[in-house]
Amino acid sequence: MKTILLTAALLCTLTGTAQCRQEINLRDNWLFMAGQSNQAANADDGQTPQRVSVPHDWAISGPFDKKWDLQRVAIEQNGETEATEKSGRSGALPWIGKGTYKRNFSIPSGFKGHAELLFDGAMAEPTVFVNGQKAGYWPYGYNSFRVDITPFVHEGDNLLEVNLQNLEESSRWYPGAGIYRPVTLILTPQQARIDDWGITTKTELHAGKDKDGKEVTKLTVEVALIDVGDGLPVTMELLSPDHKERLWCCPALQRKGSGKAVGTFMIPDAKLWTPETPYLYKLRINLCDGKSAPNVFDDFGKLIDQKTINVGLRTVKVSKEGGFQLNGVTRKIKGVCLHHDLGPLGAAVNKAALIRQIKTMKAMGCDAIRTAHNMPSQMQMDVCDSLGMMVMAESFDMWVYPKCKNGYARFFKEWADKDIENLVRAHRNHPSIVMWSIGNEIPEQGMQGGREMAAHLQDLCHQLDPTRPVTQGCDRPDNAMATGFLPTMDVPGLNYRLHRYQDTYDRLWQGFLLGSETCSTVSSRGVYKFPVEVTDNSQYSSWSENYDPQAIKKADGQCSGYDVEYCSWSNLPDDDWRWQDDKPWVIGEFVWTGYDYLGEPTPYDEYWPARSSYFGICDLAGLPKDRYYLYRSHWQKNDHTIHLLPHWTWPGREGEVTPVYCYTNYDEAELFINGKSQGRIRKNPDGRLDRYRLRWNDVRYEPGEVKVIVYDENGKSCGSSTMRTARKPTRLITNVWTQQSDLSPLTSHLSPLKADGDDLAFITVSLADAAGTIVPTATDRLRFEVSGAGTFRAVCNGDATSLEPFTEPTMKLFAGQLVVVVQAATTPGKLTLKIFDDERHLRKTVVIPVMNIEG
Repeated sequence: MKTILLTAALLCTLTGTAQCRQEINLRDNWLFMAGQSNQAANADDGQTPQRVSVPHDWAISGPFDKKWDLQRVAIEQNGETEATEKSGRSGALPWIGKGTYKRNFSIPSGFKGHAELLFDGAMAEPTVFVNGQKAGYWPYGYNSFRVDITPFVHEGDNLLEVNLQNLEESSRWYPGAGIYRPVTLILTPQQARIDDWGITTKTELHAGKDKDGKEVTKLTVEVALIDVGDGLPVTMELLSPDHKERLWCCPALQRKGSGKAVGTFMIPDAKLWTPETPYLYKLRINLCDGKSAPNVFDDFGKLIDQKTINVGLRTVKVSKEGGFQLNGVTRKIKGVCLHHDLGPLGAAVNKAALIRQIKTMKAMGCDAIRTAHNMPSQMQMDVCDSLGMMVMAESFDMWVYPKCKNGYARFFKEWADKDIENLVRAHRNHPSIVMWSIGNEIPEQGMQGGREMAAHLQDLCHQLDPTRPVTQGCDRPDNAMATGFLPTMDVPGLNYRLHRYQDTYDRLWQGFLLGSETCSTVSSRGVYKFPVEVTDNSQYSSWSENYDPQAIKKADGQCSGYDVEYCSWSNLPDDDWRWQDDKPWVIGEFVWTGYDYLGEPTPYDEYWPARSSYFGICDLAGLPKDRYYLYRSHWQKNDHTIHLLPHWTWPGREGEVTPVYCYTNYDEAELFINGKSQGRIRKNPDGRLDRYRLRWNDVRYEPGEVKVIVYDENGKSCGSSTMRTARKPTRLITNVWTQQSDLSPLTSHLSPLKADGDDLAFITVSLADAAGTIVPTATDRLRFEVSGAGTFRAVCNGDATSLEPFTEPTMKLFAGQLVVVVQAATTPGKLTLKIFDDERHLRKTVVIPVMNIEG
């Protein structure tokens, strides 16, 4: 085998020979009917089908109601022993029940090849029918699966039908409902073809030097082939990240009858993938028929199948000596956990929304996500590849022992191996994925046979992908150590339990551990409670030993934004950072969570109308809470942070103690209230809250101006931040973000939408006074109208207790803000958003260009 540069003429000859495979996104023209079962398309119950596009979440429009999946349970993970009513545990949306999707698709005239459907996820238990015949089934709603429909299709129109069912008490959070991820029809013109999930890549750094003395990186590619007999010619091309250089592997080696081809690229001065430099090469694999023909490269013949994927060159290693290493460089993981829902969009996956999430986290300094607690979407992993976000790809929330009555435990014994196989095979070429996770807080960690189950799943991951380590999150380290469960893992992961870190580490042979789930601090954006007290929320939740049953009756469904409230089983960010910073054997953390999510409204599990979480660093609308800036001050090394809290609009609190915090990467600052110094202080490495925060705890409120000046280690003034008391609200301020913007989603910059029918713009709307100060107490109702080249999609204010539907074009402000989501049309033009007050007075007009944009 040799590696040479392929000439442009030869490339055109080979790749332009014939149209090979077709990959058709089945997005539009679906008909959806709720409450139907098998062959529902033929049933006539008087229901009018709803025309929808996929991805689609049938439940996100609501209405919110505590009757949906009302659970009376004891949550063992929270230490509960008595069952109580959990009204918002799974989001209080109507995701329970059956639903049917159907649409037609076309097969070309004379087609004699292979036809396949690729589902990236359908919630839940999808059964697939083609032309009335059962073609496939997959019980786990979070996993990708493929259905061979070749025996069931014919030329011309064909009918596709997908039946789904969601059972009550099958989830601990909002799972969504429907075909919430893309469906792709894949047609290859012959039965001989490339197995899309049979492609593997392996990077070897420092593989030698070329004739010019340049360091060479070796990329080995293995491809599984289907129905190729004793073998057919396979060639491979590699396009450099700048698209200026193309390397040719000519031909790939095959062992006769093996059904596999192997190619090797030796790449000088390779561009390595990291979160800071997410370089992606393009790998193109060509399968040819080996028959000589005019105008075709004689050695290979006619092109019959072709597959192109992105490839990132990088290595992953975890060891006692080096900790977590990416490309041989040790780094601490600065990660967050993300649930799969996208707030007001529900579970329906959308690229623009994912980009907004990842860019917001990266601007905070985050470099990794954990897909808690389920398989990710291909779209999410593509975004992480391109933007540079490492991933722990998780699989299960339970094995055999159920955490909820109708959860995945019903399927584990029969389907777990198949689900792990699909997870790994579908996602193993994503450079962003740096480890697999086989479970979250699995009860079997303390049971007989649990270690063997863990070893089996880990070994299966290794067989399918020997390039990545395997982990899982354990919340009972003493039990998991006693059974050998935790020592079995490549990467021992602990969820919380900081007080058990040292002892667990001392007994682990691996020489390191990972904070696989950390923190679980709770807060509400823009809400502050007095007096400021560090608390485990005992006044809100019956699972605390100090629970006051009267407190829940007086509660308002909100948590304090001072970032001092957490749960009896969790802690504050400051607690985690002591271990992360002081112990080299702690290799990183994944904070629970990057964003609020639907369902699991701890500590208000028993309080209605709480229906979404409080754990997020950002709220459900994607707006940052104060905690965002606390993490940014610690994680973001490329930019400075100076953030003050709380807001300074407190009518009626004049003269009362109102502590002021500053989140900054500087160690020293002086605070002024209306020009009067409140003291110049330094961070205290010995204080629980004062090592990473600057706090003036005795400030008394007076309206006016709050200013902080920060100083570097030499005592030099390096910056300041100011906040003011809001006066009478007079205007709306809007911040428009689209994925075409190179800036952080927190930065206002009007950029166009792509005219593809999917692209979204997120418009943050704030009510402010004449000087531009946001009025943090504002709860005004706003109404929205969208015209031109787009439509209204959703609205969200981040209030975990709001029962206003996301898909109606009206909502109240929460803490003075909300986010409107609009969707581009398929034709260029201008999208116009008009914002009215509750009396229908026009308050603001936003115009966004919608353009044809390539890529």
